[in-house]
Amino acid sequence: MIRSAICEMLGIEYPVFQGGMAWIADGRLAAAVSDGGGLGIIAAGNASGDYVRQQIQIARDITHKPIGVNIMLLSPFADEVAKVVVEEKAEVVTTGAGNPSRYMKDWLAAGIRVIPVVASVAMAKLMTRLGASALIAEGGESGGHVGELTTMVLVPQICDATCLPVIAAGGIADGRGAAAAFMLGAQGVQMGTRFLSACECSIHPAYKEKILKASDLCTMVTGKRLGHPVRSLRTPFARAYSRAEYGGVPDDELEAMAAGALRRAVLEGDNEKGCFLSGQIAAMVKKEQPAAEIVKEVMEEAEPILLRAPQWVR
Repeated sequence: MIRSAICEMLGIEYPVFQGGMAWIADGRLAAAVSDGGGLGIIAAGNASGDYVRQQIQIARDITHKPIGVNIMLLSPFADEVAKVVVEEKAEVVTTGAGNPSRYMKDWLAAGIRVIPVVASVAMAKLMTRLGASALIAEGGESGGHVGELTTMVLVPQICDATCLPVIAAGGIADGRGAAAAFMLGAQGVQMGTRFLSACECSIHPAYKEKILKASDLCTMVTGKRLGHPVRSLRTPFARAYSRAEYGGVPDDELEAMAAGALRRAVLEGDNEKGCFLSGQIAAMVKKEQPAAEIVKEVMEEAEPILLRAPQWVR
């Protein structure tokens, strides 16, 4: 069995994180992943503190294993959610779309393991100095908010820049991707898009169908003009947004166009006005299956690949 420092640190069986996908990664999905031996993560997204508290309590009713909460730092509710994770005694907090420095002192004082998502060496060094427990190095292949560097390039640089365990994210969907991440120096992997196919994932059936039928060129990145690039499926909405983005539409109109788009995709499966977040590996997601089965399958696929690695040395 593949185990690493991150397993010992967090008390999990497999070094597998489930990505914090806004309006998707709820208490039920997070609990299923944690019960399966990984680390399930509830996504705060743009939701209120009350919503996050409710989802933590749902997860606690299902599992006694560790869970995490992902805080999207651009959210207007970030301050509120930052307090909720302390009050609800979340074991782990991951962060994205910003710098969590202002919250880290309180989280660390509460005994929370803080594991920020980083997309650059500079941010990795800062988070290391501020007391993070580990880092998630997320490449631009991932869904949702993305950085410039790819996973293959980013992960080894982050591993070289910090003494902390590194979790690789972006473009990982199976044992081959996980094995590659470990060979680059990672101590674990985070998967988001792969868990969209989990039986416990409550996205609209139309969303899940799009993932299961996706092709290799199914995604695109929009939002660069506003400084918040996002990867999603190539839908009528994404194409229309891209045309508006590069067609001189004012920033405030672009913001209004995107408002609520992800929620419409998740809850309604709205193909015309919904933003279906997805990583580049969507085409590798072939079937719906329980979250625990996904966690175990990926690790079991990775193990023989890593055991064969010495064959390349003569």
